[in-house]
Amino acid sequence: MGLWDKLLGEFIDVIQWIDDSNDTLVYRFERQGNEIKFGAKLTVREGQVAVFVNEGQLADTFQPGMYELKTNNLPLLSTLQAWKHGFESPFKAEVYFFSTRRFTDLKWGTQNPVMLRDPEFGPIRLRAFGSYAIRVKDAPTFMREIVGTDGRFTTDEITNQLRNMIVSRFANILGQAKIAALDLAGNYDQLGQFLLERIAPEFTAVGIELTNLLVENISLPQEVEAALDKRSSMGIVGNLDQYTQFQAAEALRDAAANPGVGSEALNMGLGLAMAQRLNETLARPPQPAAPAPQPAPPPMAPPPLPTATPYFIALNGQQAGPFPMTDLQQQVQSGQLTRATLVWAQGMAKWMPAGEVAELATLFAHLPPPLPG
Repeated sequence: MGLWDKLLGEFIDVIQWIDDSNDTLVYRFERQGNEIKFGAKLTVREGQVAVFVNEGQLADTFQPGMYELKTNNLPLLSTLQAWKHGFESPFKAEVYFFSTRRFTDLKWGTQNPVMLRDPEFGPIRLRAFGSYAIRVKDAPTFMREIVGTDGRFTTDEITNQLRNMIVSRFANILGQAKIAALDLAGNYDQLGQFLLERIAPEFTAVGIELTNLLVENISLPQEVEAALDKRSSMGIVGNLDQYTQFQAAEALRDAAANPGVGSEALNMGLGLAMAQRLNETLARPPQPAAPAPQPAPPPMAPPPLPTATPYFIALNGQQAGPFPMTDLQQQVQSGQLTRATLVWAQGMAKWMPAGEVAELATLFAHLPPPLPG
């Protein structure tokens, strides 16, 4: 090899990056101390951006295309290196290629449950996960804020940081959305868009565009899910009557159409009918217990017999008695007490003939009146 060929080998005349990976965001072109030849070819492919760095300072940025590196398309580098007009010597600079394609299916999720106050269940704990997509939007900002001097920067080096940014805002954003826990499953798209709009500015601040964010699942605690399962089961019981009636009718129809298996179908129909009866019994509200029979009231005792008024009678000019009504009746029968006999009892103003006292008049009813004188 001649001296001229050796000198030419020390200069780089083609600068390009062919990306054969799926996770590289930034690649630093390896020149291994070799200088870049003035007039070298720079190829920037679609989905790439090239950035020149001179002694740690960002210089010129190149969009997709093919460039011949001269002073006219390296204005910043020319200024930093103080190139004079007509400069055509080799130069040193670091070249970083940025992949601007979209990186998809990056995962995010809550490592710990997120507390949320639900209008129906009260304070509950939720777990959520999903995916998102990004791409480099501002290469110089991304290099200043994230990459630094890393010669090969991959998605694995930033996904943890991006995931933490999403999760840290998830609880606040979920509370602002004011979506009930039972309605979250039907609003994943709305919630994902809500998250994207709130978090995208934070990604933009570091030179990254958050192009998509999906909420794939939000799970409730096991005890809450068990309560929901019970509630769903109770809702199905409401239509169990119609279901068992239908099944019983189908079983009886099959029995009529297939006599050979009629007994099995009939048994199935009877079983379903019994299940329906049992369901009706369980669904019927309990009837109040019949009141215990009251004991029969004891027989009423007869009222006390009226007490007969005793009377005093005048016999042979003397007061005798008092005599009860039975004794007075015997005296009437013996002739000792007559209608003219004077009698007196408690409450009477004076002595009166027995025949003129209404209570004693009955004693003389069977006796003939006295003979006329």
